[in-house]
Amino acid sequence: MTANPALGYASDLLVRLGGMTILSETSEVYGAEHLLTRRAKTPAIGQKLSDRIHWWEDYAERNGGEMDNNPSSGNRRGGLTTILEKSLGAVAKGGTAPLCDVYKYGERIDNKGFVFMDSPGFDPCSFTGQVDSGANLIVFTTGRGSVSGYQPTPCIKLATNSEMYARMAEDMDLNCGDIITDGVSTEDKSEELFEILSRVASADKTNSEELGFGGVEFVPWQVGAAM
Repeated sequence: MTANPALGYASDLLVRLGGMTILSETSEVYGAEHLLTRRAKTPAIGQKLSDRIHWWEDYAERNGGEMDNNPSSGNRRGGLTTILEKSLGAVAKGGTAPLCDVYKYGERIDNKGFVFMDSPGFDPCSFTGQVDSGANLIVFTTGRGSVSGYQPTPCIKLATNSEMYARMAEDMDLNCGDIITDGVSTEDKSEELFEILSRVASADKTNSEELGFGGVEFVPWQVGAAM
């Protein structure tokens, strides 16, 4: 409701200026993937994402997992009631730009615009794949205050609620909770985020960089069902 839509709007701004943005975590968009396939530039691109979804269904079954299971305990404490709600929030991070291509985990991205990279939902694993694919900035939305940094790529962290931001302001780069508490518009918040993206891309340090977080978060996709 706050950080994810703001990030999606900022993604659209970046794409309009000729940049590239990556959405990942295939298991996290399960159930809402149609919102991405309908934005695919060609039917073949939409089919590539559908193929990855089908692969994940088989992958989970082979390893004793389920794609449509209930949210985790942390998700439930954060207010989610179904896995579909979580998927809708994940898709919101991708904005509204056309889907230009779909890539496998860690595959070199040779496209501009909005793309999808297949990955597990485990954050360090997903971001490791994005960096390997060519991402030079990471934006991480968090409601519970994950202390992470993802070196060597700068990680910009967005707080989804003002209560957590008040506790962890030294480690959060932007509070999006004021969209609810103070009526700040999503568009204004996303433009504020875009300015942070521009400054960090121009060598300003994120809070996690200043604190030295993220030196042990290189986590390739492990053997087994990493959801």
